[in-house]
Amino acid sequence: MPEEQNQSLEPHTLAKIDTLIHTPARLSVMAYLYVVDSMEFVYLKRMTGLSSGNLSVHLSKLEEGGYVLIHKSFLEKKPHTMIILSDKGRVAFKDYKDELQKTLGSLPD
Repeated sequence: MPEEQNQSLEPHTLAKIDTLIHTPARLSVMAYLYVVDSMEFVYLKRMTGLSSGNLSVHLSKLEEGGYVLIHKSFLEKKPHTMIILSDKGRVAFKDYKDELQKTLGSLPD
């Protein structure tokens, strides 16, 4: 690779990518939540194509990181779970998106 092309990508650029968000499943969850106020667990499961167990595991990791809030209740005697992107999660996703765009935009065609 010619030296001038290699200079456009800083060696540490990819190290700035938030690894909590960067897995495909969590990226999908964060992207869907980024554009809404909240989303029901069942709808998020349908949109992401994840199984209930897999989605629960990824939501737990995002909740531990402070990126999502999970509200469980009963609606007509049935469990009802709402997922909300926290303010911290919203900022983290925006930063992730901006950093990824900047990194990919610096690559040559």
